This record gives sequence, structure tokens and C-alpha cells, in this order.
Amino acid sequence: MKIIIKPIVTEKMTKQTESLNDYGFVVSKKANKIQIKNEVEQTYGVKVVSVRTMIYAAKKKSRFTKTGVVTGKTNKIKKALVRLAKDNSIDFYNN
Repeated sequence: MKIIIKPIVTEKMTKQTESLNDYGFVVSKKANKIQIKNEVEQTYGVKVVSVRTMIYAAKKKSRFTKTGVVTGKTNKIKKALVRLAKDNSIDFYNN
């Protein structure tokens, strides 16, 4: 089972990384905090202090087109915020 799907690289997450040393990842829905911690430590070679997870529910979307109303939904995702030890950092651009 692949635990880490992709890192979250946004302006808000970059600001949080600079101030608090937190990194965000989109993770598997079935992964728990211990699995996420072990995966980040093995993949990036850093020391993880804490892991916080959150589940985002799917949202319904609709749009109006020439042929009528088209409805759908976004995917349900799970995010993990990983806080690293003071001297550790992850560089997503060189890896």
C-alpha cells in the first residue's frame, strides 16, 4: 500500500513550513499516524516530531452548459501535517 501520494506545495503550506517546520502530504485514506510517520522518516531521512491528519469530504459540484446542468463531485482526500525536528528540512524541488 502506498502511503504518501503527493506533497502539498502551496503558498499557505510554504509559509507554515518556514514558520513552524510543518510539511503537508496527501496520504492514503487507510493510513494511520504511525504509518505516515515511519514512511516520511524512511523516505526523506528526517526526524518526525508529530503528525496531524484530517479528512476532507467529497463536495458536490454543478455547472450549467448548453446541454443542461452537469453534476458531479470532487474526490474525498486525507491530508497529513507532519512537524519535523528543528534541524531537519525537506527539499521537494531537488528530490
